[in-house]
Amino acid sequence: MSSSASTYYTAFCTISIYVLRAVNEAVREPYMDEPFHVPQAQAYCEGKFQQWDPKLTTPPGLYVLSVILRRIFALKCNLAMLRLTPLLALLSLPLALTRLLCYHQRQPVRSSFTPTPEAIVLACFPIVWFFGFLYYTEVPSLAFVVLTVVAATQDRHWLAALLGAISCTFRQTNIIWVLYAYATSQVMRSRFRRAPSNSKPFPKLHDPPALAAQPIDLLKAVISVPPVLFDLIPPFIPYAVVLAGFAGFVAWNGGIVLGDKSNHIPSFHVPQVYYFIGFSTLLGWPALVTGHGGLPSLIREIWARMFGCKRNIATTVIISIVMAATIHQFTIHHPFLLSDNRHYTFYVWRRVFLLHPIVPYLLIPGYIACAWAWYVRIGQDQTLLQNLLLPVFVVPTLLPTPLLEPRYFLIPYVLLRAQVVDMTGWDIALEGVWYAAVNAATMWVFLYKERPGVGRFMW
Repeated sequence: MSSSASTYYTAFCTISIYVLRAVNEAVREPYMDEPFHVPQAQAYCEGKFQQWDPKLTTPPGLYVLSVILRRIFALKCNLAMLRLTPLLALLSLPLALTRLLCYHQRQPVRSSFTPTPEAIVLACFPIVWFFGFLYYTEVPSLAFVVLTVVAATQDRHWLAALLGAISCTFRQTNIIWVLYAYATSQVMRSRFRRAPSNSKPFPKLHDPPALAAQPIDLLKAVISVPPVLFDLIPPFIPYAVVLAGFAGFVAWNGGIVLGDKSNHIPSFHVPQVYYFIGFSTLLGWPALVTGHGGLPSLIREIWARMFGCKRNIATTVIISIVMAATIHQFTIHHPFLLSDNRHYTFYVWRRVFLLHPIVPYLLIPGYIACAWAWYVRIGQDQTLLQNLLLPVFVVPTLLPTPLLEPRYFLIPYVLLRAQVVDMTGWDIALEGVWYAAVNAATMWVFLYKERPGVGRFMW
């Protein structure tokens, strides 16, 4: 396994370097958001750390990382060299993902420098892979979030807090994932913590297996929190320091968004959560259909949870009504989404969601079914709290974002997919072939199908 994994990783690195070369040859000028990022990075390379473009909305972590890499490797600060920053993050990502996957699979990491095939495939997730070749914040941001979660799960909480703080210098919303890292480490600790023999059992969270849990278990879980608070507070201290620092930044900045606040006003965009569910299923379907019993078993389980009894039918109807109300009240037609025809979301919005006013409502049963599909899939080896933890943190991440943008789904998808623990070699191969097909198509279109007057198509 180690030899084959090493071969796969070598191929992953080689192909990625080749693609970056093709991108640099075809896209010689900064593209899309790069005209904002590149000059700022070049100013930092020249030591002009007081200079700041007011159009930039994210902190300077990407530019600082580029300056560090420039000084270590004596690189130039031109566009081609700056694009090495996200590429290096992409190449290191499988190593971090290996540790995240092993954590969820409760297996030891076999090699520090050879990622597993599953980690390599997950690093090829189309949104991750595509932005590994442009001077964007997405891939370095993801890498530091994954490292934050990994450190937290290893009970290295001060290191996790430090890595989490660094992740926030790439995207401010990563503060949510810093708290997620703490929460997931404590839920897992509560699940497997055992008192020494001949001693009083430790207080534990009420946390039954996810697929056997009932609604009443949520109330029991809440009631079980006070007895374990004493154990939960000490590990939280490092994260509290980061949280306090972030609160200070928000107070100093007058809000979360830096720079161009007019086009990035926080909103109450409830349907964004529904888009994430649909997006995750459309791109992540191989992880869903390859579980025990395959697609037929999954469909039966979803049907039972939606319509298997009167209570389930009533619940599905109530949820559908609430979702319809939120779609009617909180759907946002962002100006960028309506005007920028260089993104796939422009065409999805116009040709699907705007096809007829009833279309967004017709998708509601699909959203519910997709949500149950993921719940069932990751719940085969998890507890109730483990299953619900990620959705709890996804909501505050996506809810304030007014623009339908696949990049916002990148981190939550990777953290969700990492919780699927029983993928066989053939399952991983299917997922890899699917990702490769999407990546080949989208990169080919980006590089070689530029349209005069429009530009290059991208996620």
